[in-house]
Parts: sequence; structure tokens; C-alpha cells
Amino acid sequence: MSMTLPVHRMQLPREILIGWEILDRAEEIFRRLRLKPSALVLTGPHVYNIVGKKVILSLESLGYETDSFIVKESTNRQVNEILKVVKDHKPGFLLGVGGGKVIDVAKLIAYHINRPFISVPTAASHDGISSDRVSISDSKNSYSIQTHAPLGIIIDTKIVAQSPYRLTASGCSDIVAKYTAVKDWEFGHKHNGEYYGEYASNLALMSANLILKHAKTIRQNTADIGLRIVLEALLSCGVAMSIAGSSRPCSGSEHLFSHALDMISPNVALHGEKCGVGTIMMACLQKRNWQRIRNKLKIIGSPITAKELGVKTDHIIDALTIAHKIRVKRYTVLGKEGLSRTMAEKLAKKTGVTD
Repeated sequence: MSMTLPVHRMQLPREILIGWEILDRAEEIFRRLRLKPSALVLTGPHVYNIVGKKVILSLESLGYETDSFIVKESTNRQVNEILKVVKDHKPGFLLGVGGGKVIDVAKLIAYHINRPFISVPTAASHDGISSDRVSISDSKNSYSIQTHAPLGIIIDTKIVAQSPYRLTASGCSDIVAKYTAVKDWEFGHKHNGEYYGEYASNLALMSANLILKHAKTIRQNTADIGLRIVLEALLSCGVAMSIAGSSRPCSGSEHLFSHALDMISPNVALHGEKCGVGTIMMACLQKRNWQRIRNKLKIIGSPITAKELGVKTDHIIDALTIAHKIRVKRYTVLGKEGLSRTMAEKLAKKTGVTD
């Protein structure tokens, strides 16, 4: 019996440079990729003075025509504002120098104007550093959009190590979320006949298990072995999404909970932190070892309760009851009906997320 699998596009980074104080070696990637000698550098307001300015000066010293723009938010409004600037300058390639928001915006801009994108993360907080997807918001919702994977990635571990540890812990939580996301993908395959890629799922799950296995090392060696484990896991998660042709191996019910919480309690806690708390509860729903996840996240130093997130108990419960409505076509352990308020309250209390 023959079976026709769905067609999807796989895009993987061509060059990745990672190491201590390697930002000055960025020219190696630019030369090998044969990039045109004009660049637009997108960076954040705080990162500009720490790293962004250095990247711009380095590009100019190499003879690149360089423009820059400060990204303040990952919204459609910000993207449209930058697109107006891009039309006048027409850069040969774009660099995103900063955290998740900057990289997402830069990646989407590069996709819109069909230019190569170089990812230069300054924190280990986001699996978008190597993926072909971005998260962009408007006044009400957050959207996941497929774009192009970065052509190149430059990670200076000295710079990342100097970022607040909270960002690294948040990145760990986002990686651990793959533990429940992969299981939800299996549910989607079983109940909805969705395409399921075993290679992509195992790559994502391996990343999650490595973070759980090395929780103590990550907490104790944030500038050395621990940090490298986190960064390589983030890179692997991004590649897993590219191989899968969707965010399925890295985003499940725990991400739906996080997005729902964004709607109810915006601008509170980091994305990975909310996903981590969501993973604890969704693992419980999936009848898996949620206690291990909770204990490991505690060792890493990532929030495991509503109080640690800075979120009201009622908001946790509200988010649990509407999470299934965020992406109705994506089947997860929440099912089509979702959780009743009573079920949500019991789940949050059982897992220690609420008192």
C-alpha cells in the first residue's frame, strides 16, 4: 500500500559560528556566503550600546555600507515601519543582533524583501535563533509565521554569558517544552491524521532531555559547558522545526497556554517561563512524569508557580480554559473541548502551580 506524504520545504542554516569572543570573526561568514556589501542591522535599544554598535563599526571597517534600526517590539506595526525604511536603502542582507523579538522582526523583514538573514543572538532565550518561523503580535493576538531560516548564525558565547541568567533559564524552559509538544504532535497524528516526522520529533525531544539531564551543570556553568548545552539545544530545536515544515515538534499545548496567558495577562513573565509552567501542567494531563520536569526547572531557576511568574491564580485558570481555542486546527491533549474551570483549578493545584 502506497502513501503520499505531504510536501513541505526544509531550510537549514548554511553557516554557524559559535565560540568565545568570535564576533570579530564575523567577516568569515560574510565572505563565504558572498553577501553583497550593504547591510541593515536591526538591534534592540539596550543591546545597541553593548553589541549592536560594535557590529555596525565592524561592518563599516570592512567596507560594508551599513544602516541600522532600533527594534522596540515584535509587532506588525514595527515590521511595517521598518519596511518603509528598507524600501529607501535596499540592503544586500540583514542582521538581527539581539534577543528573540529583534531576531523575529529581522527575520520577517528579510523574508518580505527576499534578502539573506544573519542571526546574531545575544541571549539564550529563544529557539527562533535558527528556525524558519517567527512570532509576531498585533493589538490582540500573537501569530506564528513561516519565513526563511537564517542563512548564517553567529553566537559569541562571551556576549551571551553576560546576559541576565533569567534569559538563559527561560530558554531552558522553552526547550523543555518540547517534552510535551512532541507528545501532542503524536496525538495530532493519531486523532487528526496529521503528518508526523519521527526524525524531527526525536531531535526536539533529545534537546529537551539534555536540558533535564544537565540541569545542575547549566545552573553552575552558565559561561562554559552549561551555556553551550543550552545554545546547541536551541539550535537543534530550530532545525527540528525546519525539518518538520512546521512548529509542531516544538510547540504544543504548553505554548497554547502561554499564548492564552499573554492575552489575559500581557507583558508579564518571559515566553519561555510561561511555557515551562505550561509544560508542568500539560505533562500531568498527558499522564507523564511532570514531577521530574518541575524539579529540574526548579534546579535551573526557572519559575514553576503562578506566584513566581508574577501571575494571578485566576489568570492561570482562565488561560487553561481558553488555551484550546488559540489554534483550533492543532490537536493537543486539551482536545477540542478544552478544560472546564473545575478541571483547570484541580490541574493547577495538583501540579503546585497554584496553592
